Amino acid sequence: MKNKGILFVSLMLAASVVCAQEAKTDTTDSYVKAITKRSANIVAALHSNDAVFNNNVQAVIVDQYYQLGRIHDTRNAQAKNIKGQKTELTADDKAIIQKLETEADHQLEQLHTSFLKKLSALCTPEQIDAIKNGMTYNVLNVTYTAYQDMLPALTEVQKKQILDWLTEAREHAMDAESSDKKHAWFGKYKGRINNYLSAAGIDMKKAEADWQVRIKERNNQKAKS
Repeated sequence: MKNKGILFVSLMLAASVVCAQEAKTDTTDSYVKAITKRSANIVAALHSNDAVFNNNVQAVIVDQYYQLGRIHDTRNAQAKNIKGQKTELTADDKAIIQKLETEADHQLEQLHTSFLKKLSALCTPEQIDAIKNGMTYNVLNVTYTAYQDMLPALTEVQKKQILDWLTEAREHAMDAESSDKKHAWFGKYKGRINNYLSAAGIDMKKAEADWQVRIKERNNQKAKS
């Protein structure tokens, strides 16, 4: 019964994607193709040979990208309409735009929760983690590895705090509307991490400069071997 339930949920999700795509105009066909390809690449990284599983998970991810785009595009269009050709916004204009931002954030929060619930019905925690990394260009792992390489004397407590903040950044980045804004979330949390490490007595500028020297030396060594 559990498998039938999952299959039913997956078919409904796939149907919702089809309906959403049909509702869009021909001018957005390239976007649908792009998010379908992107989702397929994320699922491929799970290395599953189960075609039904792969199709069902891909349908969930495609639908998520579609709904994210709908929320961001609607908010942006409404804000643009308010701004119009004005050189300066009134207090009322700013208040309305802020309300649009707040409403969009609420919708994104609900969508995020719903997305993870759908994935949980299909995937293991490890697979969900891999999907999150796929949606955020694996920045979490790359950044966490870089901090450990740059600062080999980090304590376990410091490592955990860095990982916790990067994980939090990833949750926000998953819902961001562009690559730049996804990276901006990690940038924000990297600033928090750097301040945390500086407060612990670590000279971050010197640490990064020394790290760059070590990287250059490693690269030179590889070139010689």
